[in-house]
Amino acid sequence: MPITFKRRERMIYGDIKLYSGTSCPELSSLIAKYLGVPLCEREVIQFPNDNLFIKLKTSVRGKDCFVIQTTGKPVHQNLMELLIMIQTLRLDSAARITAVMPYLAYARSDKKDQPRVPITARLVADMIEVAGADRYITLDLHAGQIQGFFSIPGDVLSAFHIMVDYLRSISSTFYDPVVVTADLGFAKKGRNYAAGLNVPMAFIEKRRIANEAKAEALTLIGDVSGRDVILVDDEVDTGGSMVQAVTLLRDKGARNIYMVFVHPILSLEAHERLAALPVTQFITTDTIPISKEKCELFGDRLKVLSISDLVGEVIIRAHEGRSVGEMFNE
Repeated sequence: MPITFKRRERMIYGDIKLYSGTSCPELSSLIAKYLGVPLCEREVIQFPNDNLFIKLKTSVRGKDCFVIQTTGKPVHQNLMELLIMIQTLRLDSAARITAVMPYLAYARSDKKDQPRVPITARLVADMIEVAGADRYITLDLHAGQIQGFFSIPGDVLSAFHIMVDYLRSISSTFYDPVVVTADLGFAKKGRNYAAGLNVPMAFIEKRRIANEAKAEALTLIGDVSGRDVILVDDEVDTGGSMVQAVTLLRDKGARNIYMVFVHPILSLEAHERLAALPVTQFITTDTIPISKEKCELFGDRLKVLSISDLVGEVIIRAHEGRSVGEMFNE
């Protein structure tokens, strides 16, 4: 009589193990809540000499691990913490490690546009791979070619759908709206906003001055006179470009201005400069946490949309081996 064996389903990876760095604890908690799994315990210690030490409280052998760590300020501490945590998981025999980086630092350093300068975005990608990451998840990269710097697979998401859904929900308050991009480099993504809201668009031309952080807004291409403006960009750092853009739009007769940006870096005194602008509403996300003091300065004009459900759903799909593109009918 032949011997038969009962076939068992074989999981390539074990259960989800979700870890949070110290850079975005609130976002990590929201993602964990969406997933219905707890954040795993770990110790992150910074010694007096600024060296970091990380210890996991439980084993991750054979598990599917996700590390949530945005790389906003302090950039180098957050980046090193991410790398050390990835290596810690690798040395504990994790089956797969995914670096979840809502905001990826050094994304603007993506090409040699001058003699004798680095391509630091490529260096960051290399370090993440060498540390032991098998995959990555990030949002709204400054330039699409950065995906080519990684040799590991990844999911580059966009907060576009979250932003557009919210803008549609308040569209009844708009008067003859027009989408305006803060610079020509964001024009293609700006068209997506205009198409998603079924409104026209305009552009602001600006030129960067040498290697300085500031840039000079020069020309408005399009008509904003007597219209509500939805001013869009991927990130706001020092706020200089946005201040100049709002000033130019007001000079050209813009009515109410709604400022929309994904990554609220808000370096130096950017929050003070922005809060002083005649802007009806500031709309951003929690890819980078905004301090309570900064939020209070904006008051009820600040709307922070969470990316937690988006990232959580992508984590589930990555774990189960399902398509992420299906979420957006792609």
